[in-house]
Amino acid sequence: MTHPKFLDTASGRRIAFHLTPGKAPGVVFLGGFMSDMEGTKAVHLEDWAQRTGRAFLRFDYSGHGQSSGAFADGTIGDWAEDAIAAISALTEGPQVLIGSSMGGWIALLVTRALPDRVAGLVGIAAAPDFTEDSMWAGFTEAQKAALIRNGQIELPSDYDDPYVITRALIEDGRNNLVLRDPLNLPFPVRLLQGTSDADVDQSVALRLLEHAQGDDIRLTLVKGADHRFSTPECLALIEKSVEKILVRAGN
Repeated sequence: MTHPKFLDTASGRRIAFHLTPGKAPGVVFLGGFMSDMEGTKAVHLEDWAQRTGRAFLRFDYSGHGQSSGAFADGTIGDWAEDAIAAISALTEGPQVLIGSSMGGWIALLVTRALPDRVAGLVGIAAAPDFTEDSMWAGFTEAQKAALIRNGQIELPSDYDDPYVITRALIEDGRNNLVLRDPLNLPFPVRLLQGTSDADVDQSVALRLLEHAQGDDIRLTLVKGADHRFSTPECLALIEKSVEKILVRAGN
């Protein structure tokens, strides 16, 4: 495994990244909640970029992977700020954003902040507004009270450590919701969703498809695919989706 480089942002955070030089438009991978840039999809897409000569960026949000900070101190706004800083400093021209789970929400916030820097978007089990519509809406009254009283609660995870959910995460999420106001996506968008995803229901993908405004937005449901979306067939579908967007963009 090669060592990452680091970007020091104006917010005082140190963001670990890997940047592959290549032709434009570049491709940027935006990972999920408690994920990092060493995941199967990110590394596979880097290999694809190197094979095809495409510029590619993968990085860790603050509190994730090899970047600075503690996960429990982060919020959606912070992680979107990290993404905006990385894209602004490390890439040139329009980019195709690939957002996995929470990364799909981050990609939409990047689009809002940098509309001229986005050439297309691929959402993989995209989870916009999940802190409000999934977490907060799913909490019991006792969990809500504990979160407000103690500032955080722990939720079980199918991965390694439990999820530490903070009051700051929930409250900041409310300031970054994207499904309550018009969402203009004037570029090719491909949404990929597994029907056996236990973390992000396919109804979320359908809601995003219905809510977003644009002339080239498509949703593909993959029967039996889970949240990881990392089987060889799913990885091939991600590649094809990116390649189709690049063709649509004339590159």
